[in-house]
Amino acid sequence: MDDHDGLREERITSERVYDGAILDLDVDTVRLPNGSDSVREIVRHRGAVVVFPMHRDRSVVLVNQFRYATGEVLLEFPAGKLDPGESPRECAARELEEETGWSAGALHALGSFYTTPGFSDEELHVFVATHLEPAEDCVADPDEAIEIVTLTLDELLAAARDGGIKDGKTLTTLAMARLQGWIRFRRGSPAYSPSTGQ
Repeated sequence: MDDHDGLREERITSERVYDGAILDLDVDTVRLPNGSDSVREIVRHRGAVVVFPMHRDRSVVLVNQFRYATGEVLLEFPAGKLDPGESPRECAARELEEETGWSAGALHALGSFYTTPGFSDEELHVFVATHLEPAEDCVADPDEAIEIVTLTLDELLAAARDGGIKDGKTLTTLAMARLQGWIRFRRGSPAYSPSTGQ
């Protein structure tokens, strides 16, 4: 028996109220552990990837992109949604090339996380991209206007610390990379962990 069975909610009914190109919206009635009923509005998403691209000289590739929902240009790691039947690794390689013009010699999976589990099932798969080379025959996504930004690790961490990065997936990816040894602090300066071989 699951140790958390006493926390689970049971779906009673589900109604699809919106079918979109990027996401769907379900309105579910659920039975709570205390026996009462409640309503859950759930955004259904097929999942996406986020990529932390690092050059051999320790510089990092990000993008500036206008996000209509916030009305702001945000500094972010390259990212994008999975195509039907596409694996997260395939998606990471494709999105990196489309958004930055760089191809990864190696993609290192760091794990995954749910972006906003209070109302969405979107899961983001995180990769570090190394051994970057210019991509051949790269075709940018026609519905995205992107500015490529290259920062040192010091500049990246300063932007995260000082509010220059407000994008949640970028901040989470940076934390995951730090926790898994891809970035470490030495005498006040960030550096790759020797354990990564980079």
